[in-house]
Amino acid sequence: MNVILIFVVYFLAGVLQDFLFTINLRYVSKDKIFLSVVTSFLTVVVSMLALYNIITELNPANGIPAIIIYCLGIAFGTFLAMKFKISSKNNLE
Repeated sequence: MNVILIFVVYFLAGVLQDFLFTINLRYVSKDKIFLSVVTSFLTVVVSMLALYNIITELNPANGIPAIIIYCLGIAFGTFLAMKFKISSKNNLE
């Protein structure tokens, strides 16, 4: 697979991971138990799959840049999640 495409996938995985993590924290603060559990699970799955793939699939020359790009995605995911509106209704508790 092309290295640029791999880096784009890691960036998007970082965005997804931290979007889910930040949304999870917001659900926890609103006592939305079911949504907190689901987003917590999905956050860990995404992060573990991404890190496992970085460690096992990349050669040493691409590993550090992949981690940096993944971290940039994480930062952008936080930004997006903070802009995301969460309803204050008490559904799906």
